[in-house]
Parts: sequence; C-alpha cells; structure tokens
Amino acid sequence: MAKRDPRGGGRKRNLLRANGVDEVDWKDATLLRQFVSDRGKIRARRVTGLSPREQKQVATAIKNAREMALLPYPASRRG
Repeated sequence: MAKRDPRGGGRKRNLLRANGVDEVDWKDATLLRQFVSDRGKIRARRVTGLSPREQKQVATAIKNAREMALLPYPASRRG
C-alpha cells in the first residue's frame, strides 16, 4: 500500500470548472468569496488550482467587487 503525503498533496479542484463558469463576473459575490481568505486576501493559484488566465480573471473580478463594496478589503495588521 502506497504512503499518503501527510500535507495533503495532489491536484487541487478547479472551482470554476466544477461550477461550469466560463467568464468570471464581479457581481457573483458568492463564487468570488471562495477565492478570498477569511482575512480578505486573494488566495494563491497553488491553493485554488486555477490556470494563470482564470486566476487573473478572478483577481480582477475580486478587485472590482471590492470597489462596489460586495467583498471586503484585506484586514490591516495594525492596531
């Protein structure tokens, strides 16, 4: 029996393809929340499993949604 990686390695599931999303829309806040951490930071590609093009679309959509107050900005570490 093969040993498993204790860190949970392997391919990450692409949430955009799983949901059948072709074009990322900034108005879909529920989908975009899956790509934002609890502190409001955009998750990295190695965590989300997206392609470079999809990650760029998600990042741009998150930034637009933040401007429209649909998503939070990252929490500041100060004070």
